[in-house]
Amino acid sequence: KTMKSQFGERVRELREKQNLYLRQVAPLLEMDTAQLSKIEKGTRQLKREQIPIIANILKTDADELLTLWLADQLYAVVKGEKLANQAIQVTEKKLNLRKRRND
Repeated sequence: KTMKSQFGERVRELREKQNLYLRQVAPLLEMDTAQLSKIEKGTRQLKREQIPIIANILKTDADELLTLWLADQLYAVVKGEKLANQAIQVTEKKLNLRKRRND
C-alpha cells in the first residue's frame, strides 16, 4: 500500500477549492489531464520548477507546496528503511548546523 502524496492531495484540495477542473489546470503546466491526475494521486512527481507555476494557478504559497513536495521526496527515499527515523534526525541536525553557520 502506498502512502498518499501529501503534495498531490494538497494540489487536488486547492484545485477543487478554486472550482478548477484537471482539464483547465493541466495545459497551464504543459501536460495532459492524465498526467496531472497521476500527480494528485501521488503516482507521478511534478517537476520542482513547476511548483511556482502551480502555486500561482492555485493562488497559494509556493513554499507550502515545495515543503510538501520535498517531504514526499524524502519519504520516497527512506520508506521501508528500519533506520529511517535515525537518518532523518541526523539530517535534521546537519541542516540545523548549516543554518546556524549561515545566520
